[in-house]
Amino acid sequence: MVRLHVQPRASRDEIAGWREGALAVRVTAPPVEGEANRAVVELLARALAVPRRMVSVVHGERGRDKLVRIEGLSLDDVERRLGTRERIR
Repeated sequence: MVRLHVQPRASRDEIAGWREGALAVRVTAPPVEGEANRAVVELLARALAVPRRMVSVVHGERGRDKLVRIEGLSLDDVERRLGTRERIR
């Protein structure tokens, strides 16, 4: 499981890095009718090189702080694939 802090309606989709134990994610989608959640899943799947079906929001569907499950990857795997300080678009 990965903790996220999501900023909807950002100027671009990106993974901004790790902050206070959570992965900072920015998406252009608004927080309406699940659009931001879908954008987060798409961005993470692309960045981690896994199918979208392997990424799911398990907690925080209606808030900025979320808990996401990435099937087949541990937190260490996610950290290795994303790096610790790089921005990923």
